[in-house]
Amino acid sequence: MTIDTIWSYATGSGHAEGQDLTGYGVIATDGTLGHVEREDGHHGMWHLVVDTGVWLFGRSAVVPVGVVTSIDESDRTVSLSCTVDEVKDAPRFRTDSETMDPAYLTAVADYYRRLTPRGTTTVP
Repeated sequence: MTIDTIWSYATGSGHAEGQDLTGYGVIATDGTLGHVEREDGHHGMWHLVVDTGVWLFGRSAVVPVGVVTSIDESDRTVSLSCTVDEVKDAPRFRTDSETMDPAYLTAVADYYRRLTPRGTTTVP
């Protein structure tokens, strides 16, 4: 998978303009992560806020849409190119205001860019 930008859905991910992913299940490469609480795009930095539920690590997480590998409308799931632990280790999401903070979102982007799967390339 080539990620053109961490803030854009990859070509072939199945994303359609205006598609509402709220409530879709989120699946990491190694298991279920939670569900999409909402999608935001402040400052052109499109990302999902994922509710992981108290059973996983008890918090929500911000995931750039560039790590979405596929969207299955019939199953209402979003698949990611990273593991549950990789999402857990991302910069901690504490308040909704962080999704409007370019510095926080830049830290999130820097973290996820380092997770680009082997054999792929990242184009800035």
